[in-house]
Order: sequence, then structure tokens, then C-alpha cells
Amino acid sequence: MGKISPSKSRRLSPSRHPCIYVGMTTVDTASPTKFNLADTITLLSRTPATLDALFRGLPNTWAHSNEGKDTWSAFDIVGHLVVGERTDWMPRARIILDNGEARAFDPFDRFAQARESKDKSLEQLLDEFSRLRKENLTALQALNLQPQDLSRRGRHPALGTVTLSQLLATWAVHDLTHLHQLSRVMAHQYRDAVGPWSVYLGVLQCTGHSAS
Repeated sequence: MGKISPSKSRRLSPSRHPCIYVGMTTVDTASPTKFNLADTITLLSRTPATLDALFRGLPNTWAHSNEGKDTWSAFDIVGHLVVGERTDWMPRARIILDNGEARAFDPFDRFAQARESKDKSLEQLLDEFSRLRKENLTALQALNLQPQDLSRRGRHPALGTVTLSQLLATWAVHDLTHLHQLSRVMAHQYRDAVGPWSVYLGVLQCTGHSAS
């Protein structure tokens, strides 16, 4: 088969371009990864620096723009993460260890940042998140959790019985969920500016992954 000329290559429709990747050699790593506490702590420890690198000193047009009515900006999302550090992960871990299923978790207010971030700057929120995350991970490591501890059960007010390992895994994936959301919110600001390239930019087609 002859080579495709550059001019013809440029005329391939968007639906044809995924074919470029057919036949590429990859390693199948699709199987779920078993929970690992040390790896989870390593991941959680990186989120503050990731947010700081992305948002500190960023113009307000990026930090305070959202995706429309009833959606969150980067400022809102960072504020939400701060609230989670204070009222969700470690408080719930302690409830499991101290009370098991006898006491349900306190409900988590997904919208508390609307009042608690008021009059704060994004830089202040980044500093607060970094401090709280460091304190929480230090406290988590001080618990010296053993494998049998990770299977201990607690009671979520909506989901019912959950385990400590599930809570800690959710903490990490919650970070990743909102990092995903942050990239989508920021990309949304240039949804028109990119013009026809939007057909290649999957982040502009994504409509989910914003739940806490």
C-alpha cells in the first residue's frame, strides 16, 4: 500500500483518526488495582502541590469561571476539597475505628464551601488545603493501621455498610474526580476559542464526573 500524502492525511475525517492507534502494542493493565495504603497515601500527598502548581497566581478569569448555572468554578472545587479535609475523611475513619457500625457518619455538606470560602482568596484556600492534608496524612500514618483494620466497618448515612479501606480508597478517587472536573471546567472557558478542534478534544465533550 502506498504512503498517504500529507495533503490527504490532513483531509481525514475526525472519525478516521482513531484508526491511527489501531495495532499499537500496549500492556493490558485494565484489571482493578488492589487497595494499598502506602500507595494511597503517596497519591493523596501529591494533590496539594498539583493544585498549587495549576492555580496559584492564575488570573481570576480561570479561577472563578464555571460551566454555567449551578456549576462550580475552580475556586468552588478547591473550597469543597478543604471542607472535605476538615469534616469527611479522617473524622469518618475515626468513627469507624471508635464506633464501628454503631454510629453512622455525620452527613457531608457538599455545598458548605459556598459559605466557608466566603471572603477568602484562592491562594488562602490552597494554603489551607495543603496544611489540612498534611495534618490528616500525618494523623492517618500515626494510626499504624494493620491489614485487619482495613476491613473494619462503618455506616454511611446513605450507602449503608462500608469498610475503612473503601473510605480511604474513595478519598483518593475523590481527589482524582475533582482534578478531572477542574480540567473540564477550565477547558470549558475555551470551548469556542478552539474552533473546529473541539471535535478532537474529549474534555469538551465530557458532561459528568463532578459529584463529590
